[in-house]
Amino acid sequence: MNFALLESAKERVSNVPILINMVSKRVRQLNSGFRPYIPRLRRDEENCDLAMREIAEGKLIAEMVFTEPEPEQPQS
Repeated sequence: MNFALLESAKERVSNVPILINMVSKRVRQLNSGFRPYIPRLRRDEENCDLAMREIAEGKLIAEMVFTEPEPEQPQS
């Protein structure tokens, strides 16, 4: 794992648990045959580094959906 790429990705996604989940999911996708969004720098570039580069370059984003809890209904 390239720590410079990690720092670049953390600039885009500052929440570390979300960043870990994004990289993990993208590595699984790449391992199962999905095409990368950016060209590989080297033939032997690890999928983890590729996923972090995709995040650092803004090709992958995290979309957060927050919902308000429904108010409790009074019981009759």
